[in-house]
Parts: sequence; C-alpha cells; structure tokens
Amino acid sequence: MGSWGTLGPALLSLAGVVLGAGGSLFGQYLVSRTNTQQSRIQESAAHRAELKSVILKFLSIASQVVKAAPTLPPADVSAADPVIDRLVDDLWLVQAEIDLSARSEHLRGAAYRYAARLAEAARGELADPSALRGPQVQFFDAAYDDMWPGQRRAAGDSFTPR
Repeated sequence: MGSWGTLGPALLSLAGVVLGAGGSLFGQYLVSRTNTQQSRIQESAAHRAELKSVILKFLSIASQVVKAAPTLPPADVSAADPVIDRLVDDLWLVQAEIDLSARSEHLRGAAYRYAARLAEAARGELADPSALRGPQVQFFDAAYDDMWPGQRRAAGDSFTPR
C-alpha cells in the first residue's frame, strides 16, 4: 500500500498535466476557428463593399445611357454623338470592373448582357425600350446572389419583371 502513497500523487500530477495540455490545445483550436470565421466575415464584407461601389457606378452610367439614348435619331450611324460614345466607353470600362470584382460567372455574364443591350440602345438599335428590362432584372438578381451567396430574399424582394 505504500507504493500508492508515492505513486498516486505522481499519477494525479501527470493526469493534471495531460488534461491541462489537452484543454490548452482545445482552446487554441477554438481561437483559431473563431479567427478564421472572423476573417471570412471581414473578407466577405470587404468584397460586398467593393462590389457595391462598382455596381452603383455601373448603374449610374447605365442610367445616363438610358436617359441619353432616346435623344438620338434611330439607327443613324453617321451622327456620332461624342457624349453617348463617352458614356458607352465608360459603361464598358465599369463592366470590366465588375468582371474583375465579381465572384460568380453569373454576375459577369449578366453585366455583359445588360451592357450590350444598353450599348444597342445608345446606338438607336433598340426599338422597344422595355427590351432593357429583362437584362436589367437578370443583372440585379445576379448582383444580389454574388453579394449575398446562399441567402434567399424575402417575398417581394425579387426584381422579376411584371
């Protein structure tokens, strides 16, 4: 029985060291996991802010193109308007920024299709201005999906055409 008297405290000390080391490793794991999650959240927020800025710039130029397009004579290629030409050039540059900023090919494609339709409207090639609505809806839906992947919108939040 004397061996338990000397061996018992040593074993209990060893068990305490093992439990302490295990607890310390588990704590480090939890801290690392939390840091990784926080880093992902910050990265996602930064991406959303950058993409939002580019999308707003794109929409601003798109609005200017839509407002300026009806002032052109229909399909009159000889009358090149430098203001419209500059707006269309700016539109394509911002569309390229969306290409660089977007996470999804869906948004890249939707931005391209909308920009192409806007350029057609600026050249007077679109007879029906409502033809812009479909690409615009697709662009808005793709932008939402890229900024908040996996999140569904509440009822009534969709940009579906009426």
